[in-house]
Amino acid sequence: MKMKAIKSWFSRLVEKEVEEYDVIPYSEQVTSIAIVVVFPLIVLYFVAHQMWSTGFFTATFGTLEMLLLYGSLIAWIVTGALEGFGRKNLSRDFDAFGGLIFVTIGIAWLYVVFPFEFAHFADVLPDFLRFLVQWISSDIARVLMVLAIIVNLVAAVYSAISRVFVRKARKKQKL
Repeated sequence: MKMKAIKSWFSRLVEKEVEEYDVIPYSEQVTSIAIVVVFPLIVLYFVAHQMWSTGFFTATFGTLEMLLLYGSLIAWIVTGALEGFGRKNLSRDFDAFGGLIFVTIGIAWLYVVFPFEFAHFADVLPDFLRFLVQWISSDIARVLMVLAIIVNLVAAVYSAISRVFVRKARKKQKL
């Protein structure tokens, strides 16, 4: 009985995706545009830490870790840009593969190596703004990284599976 309910839910979702193929709801467009605006600021925040040698990045932060950190942030920006500018299906494809490779694997590797010292995370901010991020400890960052790994893994698998079913349904519809 439970399997039938899940199948029905997923079937309804696929049908809706087929009907609204490449239509992006306004709320998702706004979220995507916000990602395109906010994530470059996050990139700049990390670049500032690197340029000013604040101590946030430890000696284990090498070229691979740099590529994975910035690659995962850029993957979010690309996905947000694609979706924000009306390329829903291309965005979903990038979510499935780019999200899995760059974000999930990247964050997992950064979690294992953990080349960060969050005691210095607020160091690049002016004194009156430091309270905004000073509460983030290395332990809290690790928990957030595990959550990000889980969410991105689930989202990548979900995107891939739904894209396959939507494509099959669209092919059937065209026949």
